[in-house]
Amino acid sequence: MEIRSARFIRGVVGPDDFLEKDIPQIAFIGRSNAGKSSVINSLVHQKDLAITSSLPGRTQQLNLFLINESVYLIDLPGYGFSQDSQEGRERLQKLIFWYLFESPYKQRKVVLIMDANVGLTESDLNTLKYLKENGKDVVIVANKIDKMKKSQHAKELKKIKDLAGGVKVIPYSAKKNIGVEELTKEIL
Repeated sequence: MEIRSARFIRGVVGPDDFLEKDIPQIAFIGRSNAGKSSVINSLVHQKDLAITSSLPGRTQQLNLFLINESVYLIDLPGYGFSQDSQEGRERLQKLIFWYLFESPYKQRKVVLIMDANVGLTESDLNTLKYLKENGKDVVIVANKIDKMKKSQHAKELKKIKDLAGGVKVIPYSAKKNIGVEELTKEIL
């Protein structure tokens, strides 16, 4: 299946009628500045559908994008460092936790985006563990692979896969469209 249409629906910060519709949801989660919005833009072949920023913590809500009029891609706020206050970071963490683990909404898949150059951090591993413990269907996107020396690809990806504990890992570059086709097949 290919992506033929993509549009922003709305940002939400709690229960919402759009999330109640019988439309499958694919959640995108990861540390601040791991490239969640960039990955979404590369998947839908649009540069500015999801707003990107070099400043961590740009996404402050659950951003819903309707793909092919049949599935939602949901861009979650990043976890970890952001320019926001401690109170603001805690509010975002509560929103993420609520949506993934407490709300009545079910995700068909959760895409955990990480920076391949940094590797799986403690925050990533804790998130992955909690997603798995709660029965979420997870795929890991090792983003920014283009910034890594080619000679390091195999070694670094092996480290990531070993830590991932059997979760599928897709090498990815939003900038150079590496892994786009594989991730599209995985989520659609």
